Amino acid sequence: MFDFIRKHTKVTMGLLFLLIVPSFVLFGLDGYNRSEQNTAVVARVDGRDISQTDWDLAHRNEVNRLRASMPTIDAKLLDSPEAKYGTLERLVRDRVFAAAAAQSGLVVPDQKLQRLYAEDKAIAAFRLPDGKFDRAGFLSQTGMTPEAYESGLRSELATRQVMLGVAGSGFAAKGAAAVSLNAFFEKREVQVARFNTLEYAARVNPSEAELEQFYKNNLPLFQAPEQADIEYAVLNMDAVTKGITLNEQDLKTYYEKNTAQLAANEERRASHILIESPASAAAADRQKAREKADQLLAAVKKAPDSFADLARKNSSDTGSAANGGDLDFFSRKAMVKPFADAAFAMKKGDVSDVVETEFGYHIIKLTDIRMPKQKTFEEMRPALETELRQQQAQKKFAESAEAFSNAVYEQSDSLRPIAERLKLEIRTASKLTRTPVAGATGALANPKFLEALFSPDAVERKRNTEALDLGGSQLVSGRITQHTPARALPLAEVKDRVRERLQQQRGAEMARKDGAEKLAVWKANPAAAAFPAAVVISREQAQQLPIAALKAALSADTTALPTLTGVDLGAQGYAVVKVLKVLPRAAPAPALAQQEQTQYTQWWTSAESLAYYNILKERFKADITVPRPAEQKLGA
Repeated sequence: MFDFIRKHTKVTMGLLFLLIVPSFVLFGLDGYNRSEQNTAVVARVDGRDISQTDWDLAHRNEVNRLRASMPTIDAKLLDSPEAKYGTLERLVRDRVFAAAAAQSGLVVPDQKLQRLYAEDKAIAAFRLPDGKFDRAGFLSQTGMTPEAYESGLRSELATRQVMLGVAGSGFAAKGAAAVSLNAFFEKREVQVARFNTLEYAARVNPSEAELEQFYKNNLPLFQAPEQADIEYAVLNMDAVTKGITLNEQDLKTYYEKNTAQLAANEERRASHILIESPASAAAADRQKAREKADQLLAAVKKAPDSFADLARKNSSDTGSAANGGDLDFFSRKAMVKPFADAAFAMKKGDVSDVVETEFGYHIIKLTDIRMPKQKTFEEMRPALETELRQQQAQKKFAESAEAFSNAVYEQSDSLRPIAERLKLEIRTASKLTRTPVAGATGALANPKFLEALFSPDAVERKRNTEALDLGGSQLVSGRITQHTPARALPLAEVKDRVRERLQQQRGAEMARKDGAEKLAVWKANPAAAAFPAAVVISREQAQQLPIAALKAALSADTTALPTLTGVDLGAQGYAVVKVLKVLPRAAPAPALAQQEQTQYTQWWTSAESLAYYNILKERFKADITVPRPAEQKLGA
């Protein structure tokens, strides 16, 4: 049901973000020493604390997951205060749902889990040929045991059930939907008089004294940013791979193993006659099926050429029976173990004895064998070298990462010792600031790395930063070689910028003042109003109006038309909006009307879900103790 709720427009996506984003929080051991600050309580749910450590770990795991799935995502988005706060809100949401699930006694039946496992192709990939589960491979790939995975899945499914009662019963009456949608898509005929800042700014001619005073009052606007020259080293898979020399004997051994693997990909073609009898059937029914299979086997041995005809008339496998029992080519893994063992032990043309499987009793006739084409050692050498080098690099990277992390801390005054030991390039960069510059790539585009470089310890003592994980098997450490503090630029150097900002500020003030005065005059004497030609606007057709002007036009009281309203456009100036007519929306086509009704129902259900979540937050006393980040404002 969550998938249904999530399929709505961008308007509603923002509203329900806290409710519908899947839980990305994984739990593990944190390998770093934590300060007292990291144990501070940042939220509380149902009497249980959420610490700064919990928050940091949750955000790091979420960032790693997003970087793995979207390698090109802008790192600044992931490490922004807003993104971090979003992680905390989702962590609180997960705890609220978990508490509600526990209180309601919601559990996930084993049958449901088994069905999910059967449908999950990713889980199926860990099934071995003998049907057993590859625990070691699962642990290696996912970092968790099957039991931990199952526990997490049970918890997630149980918490999802908390919202199903609301999300699964969403309903919106057609009449209510029509009223809301017609109002939302309503059109209005308006005239808009603009008082643009730029036009007024052109009239502003500040004196030298005014420029100097504005400069003094706004020094932070005219500063050269703090800068640093740095050197840094990156440990990645490429660097590790370069230092690997392959042994000829290792290559040959790997080739032999690969040959065995190719042989395991042998395919066989067979026909079969199935007498269906599930393992759950009564013993008497199983015995009767076995007797029929024995009779058919005797008939096949007596007249081998009759196999296809007997399959068509007797086989319970309707899919293959029409083709005389032919199953086409298949691999060993494609069949259940007893069937595969029998088929792959036969010679071409052989007929098996009766083979018992969970589906019933089979008589198998092997009709063909197809072996994969085997390449020579020299033909496979390039691919073997690449694969073996990658395997060794992955193992070596873990060892090198530990050495790199320890060395940059223990020998904090230089990167050269570890760079020489691991054969890493020491790179340099100049005039870095605390925020990534346009066009920066790699470590220099990572806000977390820049933050570490400009930390007090790195700036004042020129020490190495800790080894930071950039994702994608990359670690970086850097140190400042030259630091230049932020400083106010001389007035003579920035006078043009000072003049431009002062002109814009006064131009906006003049535009607002003139616009407000004109509004008062035009309301008193409508005949004196000077407006451009009328345009028809709606939420779908903004006609290039600023958002504030569009909202004012669509929300204006239309009981008495025409009506005038003034709109402060901030740095853009001012606008006077005259609403002339309200144009009802034309009736949509039936198909579109049905689509809109469905969309509206989703919006309504989303609003109900959010309201229910807020009730749960109150019930379980969910409280975030750290302030929400202030919204970023454009311009100054």
